[in-house]
Amino acid sequence: MERNSRGAGLARECRAGLARECPNAQCSMLNVGAAARRVRWRAAAAAFSAAVLCLASTPAARAEPPGPVLPEMMDAKTVRCIDNGLNYLVKTQRADGSWLNSGGYGTYPAAMTALAGLSLMAGGSTAETGPYSRNVTRAMNYLIRAAKSQNDGLIPGPGGENRSMHGHGFAMLFLAQCYGTELDRETGKDLREVLDKAVAVTVASQSDLGKETNNAGGWIYTPTTKGDEGSVTVTQLQALRACRNAGIKVPKSTIDRAVAYLKFCQMPDGGICYSAQNRGQSCPAISAAAISCFYAAGVYDRQSGGTGAEAEMVEKLVNYVRGQVSMESSAWRGHWFYGQFYVAQAWYQRGGKDWTEHYPRIRERLMKMQSPDGSWNGDNVGTTYGTAIATVILQLPYNYLPIYQK
Repeated sequence: MERNSRGAGLARECRAGLARECPNAQCSMLNVGAAARRVRWRAAAAAFSAAVLCLASTPAARAEPPGPVLPEMMDAKTVRCIDNGLNYLVKTQRADGSWLNSGGYGTYPAAMTALAGLSLMAGGSTAETGPYSRNVTRAMNYLIRAAKSQNDGLIPGPGGENRSMHGHGFAMLFLAQCYGTELDRETGKDLREVLDKAVAVTVASQSDLGKETNNAGGWIYTPTTKGDEGSVTVTQLQALRACRNAGIKVPKSTIDRAVAYLKFCQMPDGGICYSAQNRGQSCPAISAAAISCFYAAGVYDRQSGGTGAEAEMVEKLVNYVRGQVSMESSAWRGHWFYGQFYVAQAWYQRGGKDWTEHYPRIRERLMKMQSPDGSWNGDNVGTTYGTAIATVILQLPYNYLPIYQK
């Protein structure tokens, strides 16, 4: 498959700007603009539409591969596995457009709906085009309604969620991908309003570790606690990048302080600890997520174009994650799917040998783990969670979602 080179190029340009002030900026806020996001997504949508033999009229339809020639390392067996997973998600979408978690950690409708929506978009569907456009639209509208049900800008599920910032971050990420596509004027206006308010919540809830750390700050489970821990921090940072790339204004200082937080949390072995407040030992899953976040913020290792102390810092982190990448569940302390979700993103964005060696291994492992109904039960969190993560990983070579592009 020929990749969306224009979209990938724009993504690279946007990525560097997260941590660097644009010399042509008219204010202290970062803003790409609607023209860039529409050009990028027109190219992606056009490539997808040209390859699809027919757009299905039923939501549980089989998606055709996004091109006459599959991307490298993908084959018909991989596509069937993906199709079965996506069709499982389509069949389990609720009437209101949401998905709920079915495991033992609560229902988390905002997070589950966003993750499932991202997996459907990863194959080329948007709210306007593609075999799963109806499902993407229903998920998008559900989260818009959830956001409008609150006065503070938080995007929760009905009645809120115990750890609402996870759902808030994933919802921002998904809605930002939707906003980057062609939408009718009213929906675009609603999305802009929701995302502007959502960014404001994230900005206001960032912690502050003090002047000695350059006011480094992360996030924790709820917006009013003013604490911080790694898993929420990487979720917010990635969501802010997605919003910025879609043309939503994001304060540069928020990005800078979040990057400083991850740097502050780096341990002597190169990994990232769970929390700046209770450092403990390095966490493999959060360390993998930090690689993707650093790339998103324009902080690179030498292979990816970085120089100086920052490049050495990222290289140390990459080497730590390399030593932790294992297909064995025990190595991830009960968070195998979560860890693989971010390892795959990091290696895909990094490219080279890390990606070409990793993808065949994770592809084969996931295909063996898939249940007969097309689902994966991820980390005992549930089948929506596991299936969404597995299908996003498997579809990374399609290169459709700007947030995961190189």
